[in-house]
Amino acid sequence: MSDGPFDVFALIIAIIAFIIAIKASSQAAELRRRLSSLEEMFRAQRPVQPPLIPADVWADAPATTSAAPPPLVPQAEPEAEAPPPLVTEDISPPPLEASTEADATPPLPAPAPGFEERLGTRWVVWIGGLALALGGFFMVRYSIEAGLLGPGVRVFLGGVFALALLGAGEWSRRKESISNIAALPIANIPAILTAAGTAVAFATIYAAYALYGFLVPATAFVLLGLVALGTLAAALLHGPALAGLGVVGAFVTPILVSSGKPDYWALYIYFAVVTAASFGLARIRLWRWLAVTTIAFAVLWIFPGLEASDLQVAPHAFHVIAGFVLAALLVVCGFMFGPTIEDGEIEPVSSGSLGAYLFGAMLIVLSSAHADLALIAFTLLVGATLLVAWRAPAATGALGAAAATVFVVFAEWAVRANPDMLVLPSGPMAGIAPTAIDSAVTLHLVMAAIFAAGFGIAGFLAQGRSNSAIIPVVWSVAGVATPIAILVALYARIAHLDRSIPFAILAVLLAAAFGAATEALARRETRPGAMISTALFATGTLGALALALTFALEKGWLTIALALMSLGTAWISMQRPIPFLRWLAAIFAGLVTARIGYDPRIVGDAVGTTPIFNWLLWGYGLPAASFWAASLFLRRRGDDAPLRMVESAAILFTALLAFMEIRHFATGGDVTSAPSLLECALQACVTLAMAIGLERLRLRSRSVVHNVGAVVLTVIAGLVSVFGLLILENPLLWRTDVGGAVFNLLLLGYALPAVLMLLLSYAVAGERGKAYANTIAGGALLFALIYVTLEIRRFHHGPILSSGATTGAEQYTYSIGWLGFGVVLLGVGILVNSERARLASAVVIALTILKAFVIDMSTLTGVYRALSFMCLGIVLVAIGWLYQRILFRRQIAPPPAPQTST
Repeated sequence: MSDGPFDVFALIIAIIAFIIAIKASSQAAELRRRLSSLEEMFRAQRPVQPPLIPADVWADAPATTSAAPPPLVPQAEPEAEAPPPLVTEDISPPPLEASTEADATPPLPAPAPGFEERLGTRWVVWIGGLALALGGFFMVRYSIEAGLLGPGVRVFLGGVFALALLGAGEWSRRKESISNIAALPIANIPAILTAAGTAVAFATIYAAYALYGFLVPATAFVLLGLVALGTLAAALLHGPALAGLGVVGAFVTPILVSSGKPDYWALYIYFAVVTAASFGLARIRLWRWLAVTTIAFAVLWIFPGLEASDLQVAPHAFHVIAGFVLAALLVVCGFMFGPTIEDGEIEPVSSGSLGAYLFGAMLIVLSSAHADLALIAFTLLVGATLLVAWRAPAATGALGAAAATVFVVFAEWAVRANPDMLVLPSGPMAGIAPTAIDSAVTLHLVMAAIFAAGFGIAGFLAQGRSNSAIIPVVWSVAGVATPIAILVALYARIAHLDRSIPFAILAVLLAAAFGAATEALARRETRPGAMISTALFATGTLGALALALTFALEKGWLTIALALMSLGTAWISMQRPIPFLRWLAAIFAGLVTARIGYDPRIVGDAVGTTPIFNWLLWGYGLPAASFWAASLFLRRRGDDAPLRMVESAAILFTALLAFMEIRHFATGGDVTSAPSLLECALQACVTLAMAIGLERLRLRSRSVVHNVGAVVLTVIAGLVSVFGLLILENPLLWRTDVGGAVFNLLLLGYALPAVLMLLLSYAVAGERGKAYANTIAGGALLFALIYVTLEIRRFHHGPILSSGATTGAEQYTYSIGWLGFGVVLLGVGILVNSERARLASAVVIALTILKAFVIDMSTLTGVYRALSFMCLGIVLVAIGWLYQRILFRRQIAPPPAPQTST
């Protein structure tokens, strides 16, 4: 056991020697490569230079040996006759042009490193640095598990190993700095060695404090601070590689060197020192990625502590508060020691850093079941967010995170006390079973008052402070949405979503405050974002008034209130033409639609049994009227997506009002019972009537929503008619009491739909495809013929059509009835000159002829058979005469009068 430390030291020295050998080999290879490239450059430049000529040769050289060619014409100037003396004692070549060309020639670019070079000079070094750090960690862990070394020896060896790595990194950095060769494009070995030594130093000090108790908290704090400062100084010299590895190693250290019972105070003090060093380095070098990495690790470290059964709130609160303060001081641009930024710009890292710690504080509140200390810490961070965003516009984006976390905290508090709010009409949601607890109501009310006043007042006072439009808009959104959201959460928690006059009064006071803010902003001079902020406060006024109605009345009025908010927002958009308001009106329409999806009966079992005048009329009728009015306001400013969303909601609520009222009427208030012939008949008639109305409306509005809505309603009417009236509720197939002789369900279910189909076919004629219109007209003819048939059967069998045998008299009546119906159609076609009616008559008469020869001939006997064919023949002859004498003569123009010769 005594040889253990020597083996460790031998291993350390071998690793360091191996790294130094790799570094020396890499440098030698790079030197050889550069020397080869220099030799190639020299060889390429040599042919450009002339050969060396001795001075006596230059002096005795005849004129003919001159490099310049003889002149083509005699030189007139006397100076040019005598060449200048060539006297020199230097043996170097004199031509300046050649040397200038050589100097101007750019050096050849160094070839790009290949795979082998990258592998040997970069990847191996990076992996080696990581292996060194992990080796130190695992050596400490192995010694702990195997009991080979005592605690003191472990800490001592860890410190020695850290110092050896740091010394090797500094020595290699200085050797490179005193070299005459420029920095090579290889992995930074000094930085990696220093990073590994820093990580081991962090682990050693942490183990000495948290595991073995060798250090008191003050000493550990000082030592960790010194290591952090040393890492900061070293990263300034070695670059970002050291910073990244150091931060990752520092945050991973508590995982690799852990104890059975974690000490969260020691852990979070350690993280505070690491975060301070990392944020300081990120600020000096402006490395945003380093700040983001540190924040991500710090927030992730909150989750392990939240899973503990005995959650320690105090150290977790210290962790998020310390991180928030450090981020505000060093990361947020334009605040205290943060980087500078242009005025009016929202910087993502500045806003996200504060939002991340707010998220962590929210998790602590939720996991601790709203403990008082967690609530106080959360309140302090929200207030600090407002302060920082007020002083530094770059952090304005954190207001959204603050508002969202405030709403989540209060909403979760409300749900904990009212678990029945998570129950759907069909039963509880799977996997959700919260426990109702009684938290400190007073503390929550104080927090709610602070948050509502802080966000609202700050949102109003922030208007006009910035030259950027987005800054005041974000403030106004937070100032309007947060008080309303808090009021709703408190109402759900305290009043349990029942009538509450005190909450209605609070909503009215909030609406008055928003109204006063709207009036004050409208009177100010125009500033960036002022119009949008004014519109937002006006919308908040409408929203608070709608909530007052909801609180003072019944649950179902929430649907009506939201619909009125959509109408009010659309009206405000007329006064303030801001695109955001149009989208807000559409959002309110979407909320109302989601509300009815949750409970289509609006008020549950309290709908009532009174036909028409029940809660369905108010719950669907008032929103439908609001959406129609809102669409009229929005259409005056153009046709866009928000308008189409509101128009869709108007059509949807109108159709649902009709469908739900019909179902309520047909079932006597029990909307869960099976459908009937009465319900299908009413549904088909009302749907066809709405389709006709939309077809007429779309001709004036030219709205794509009205166009599509008309087609959809027509298809729904067709499905109800075919599957409901002809199959599922057909009185010939099922035992159904159709009622009296004339005014019965047959008139409502077959005759009236036939008339409406005919009107719809005329409404779409010439506006849509001919096949579309003819299909609807064919449906009208089919239902009219079925009505005639069923009425004849009602005459013979009474109100129950599905029982009894068909007699010869009944068969004869069918033939006479069909024939008479065809004649009526022919007469109408002749009177109004309608080709469609005459074709329909031909179809009915053809069916009558087919029935006579297929059915009557085989089933009728005696006088009924004779009368059937006699009547048929008489009618057919009469039809021929009508065509020849009346219809044909109308279509033939009279011949022209003969001209007489004069």
